[in-house]
Amino acid sequence: MGLSKEIQDLKDHRSGDRNVLSVYLNTNPGDPDQLNGAWKIHLKNGLKEIDKSLNASEKDNELKYFKETKKKVMDEIEQNKDDLHKGAVIFASENPPLWSVHYVQVPVKSGFHWEDRPVVEQFEYMYKAYPEAGIILPSFGEVRVLDTSMGFVKEDMVYIFDPKLEFWGQDKDMDPTGPHKIGGSKVDFIESRLKENLHRFYKGMAANVKQLKKERGWKEVHVIGETELAIAFAETLSEKPNSCIYKNLNNSKPHIIINQVLEK
Repeated sequence: MGLSKEIQDLKDHRSGDRNVLSVYLNTNPGDPDQLNGAWKIHLKNGLKEIDKSLNASEKDNELKYFKETKKKVMDEIEQNKDDLHKGAVIFASENPPLWSVHYVQVPVKSGFHWEDRPVVEQFEYMYKAYPEAGIILPSFGEVRVLDTSMGFVKEDMVYIFDPKLEFWGQDKDMDPTGPHKIGGSKVDFIESRLKENLHRFYKGMAANVKQLKKERGWKEVHVIGETELAIAFAETLSEKPNSCIYKNLNNSKPHIIINQVLEK
């Protein structure tokens, strides 16, 4: 399910009673307010305030649902505490069942809500600012593609051109967590013959990018590469990319590449 469709489903969700927990948690290690894991205190205090309010209202059934949902959310974050990025967004309910978890690489303002519906306003704003996007890194004979949403890499792919078969094929042995050794691209100039070959290679890959954009629901496409290669690839795309960044990041880890796009 695409994120835009999921957001719409969240907006349509109604429980009738207050039993939907919405959690926005800033876990950005680079934020001065998050030193020494301060997010743990913010999480505990935010949920404690809701607990306190429900106890004061003496709504036993509502309190029961809250405690069950709170435990599930706390367990989820505890299990993933070593892999948190800049933020976490969770929407949860026991009745009717709702479980929507998102770990993101974009700014999140901490907030905790207990309502009859998911509180999606901040989430929707985040999505509009950082939608699904494809990041394309062209090099000689290979093109690396990052499928991203809200700054989080959903998939890291490498396509290799087979000159014998003359088509682009995905490298299935790609390790998304390890170093990437993409084809070298350090040249002082591109010879005319090489330009012709690159144009032909990139034109074929551009068709793949167009298909990926449709299948993955990308709202944006960004191209990153050494100047001549990035320009050569961008020119083969049927639509102008949202940005073209002239840096060789082919062998960089995904979060470094993502930051270059988000900070453009």
